[in-house]
Amino acid sequence: MFLRSGFKLLLFIIFLTVTFPVYSSQVPADLSETCDPKLQKGLKQCLIDLKLDRAASRKTLSIVLVDITDPSSPRMAYVNPNEMMYAASLPKIAILLGAFERIADNKIELNATTRDQLELMIRNSSNHAATAMLNKVGKAYLARLLQSPRYRLYDPKRNGGLWVGKEYAKSGAWKRDPLHNLSHGATALQVARFYYLLETGQLVSPELSRQMKDILGNPAIEHKFVKGLKSVHPQSRIYRKSGTWRQYHSDSAIIEHDGRRYIAVALAKSPRGGQWLSDLIVAMDKIVFKTAN
Repeated sequence: MFLRSGFKLLLFIIFLTVTFPVYSSQVPADLSETCDPKLQKGLKQCLIDLKLDRAASRKTLSIVLVDITDPSSPRMAYVNPNEMMYAASLPKIAILLGAFERIADNKIELNATTRDQLELMIRNSSNHAATAMLNKVGKAYLARLLQSPRYRLYDPKRNGGLWVGKEYAKSGAWKRDPLHNLSHGATALQVARFYYLLETGQLVSPELSRQMKDILGNPAIEHKFVKGLKSVHPQSRIYRKSGTWRQYHSDSAIIEHDGRRYIAVALAKSPRGGQWLSDLIVAMDKIVFKTAN
């Protein structure tokens, strides 16, 4: 009887290891130290080909691209990675993180209503759902969490990062970001870090990271990255959050297809920014595969 119980326990431990992998002891401590020369060269040429090199030089375009097919050895390329920009709805991913931290602390119940609200906030970019969830999480709590030593998703030493200082409603700002006075801001590097921590099970816990990633899947709005990828790789799995407000356009995602997985983040300030991002994701996808070997 004891041997049978011990064998069942061993099988359960193996199941947990396979189902909820933890990479924290294997992954680089600082994603910005993983720049890959071939990927960087490919990104630079891509900007020239798309006639976006001038936008990059003017810092109206910010990009981070990370091949995470092997999460323990990411390959990164970037342009203006620490440029803080208004990001509209993209920082709703920060509210998602705050909600799951509250769930882990038993302050919010992960029931069907909460799950539906989170999916509306992320997949449909519902401002009403985002505002309701932000107030459940707590504005001050979320600001502390983003700046916490554990995550550093808003880091003054890196020119800022993810910030949610205002409800997604007509009410005034609660607290704009300390460096740039933005209500909803982001840098491409910190957004890429968010997805990397998510993919490696380091946001809240491996199990809750998995659930957060699932909520980021099946986007209901098919523009920018989704529009571009679906035109060339309709079988792609896309876990994403975008943002749009006037001339500000942003998109961010983990993208998986044909045996490769990568993070793509782009922030743009231009009336043509939406088309820029649709074109960019197609070109960046080619770069990831072209430089893989």
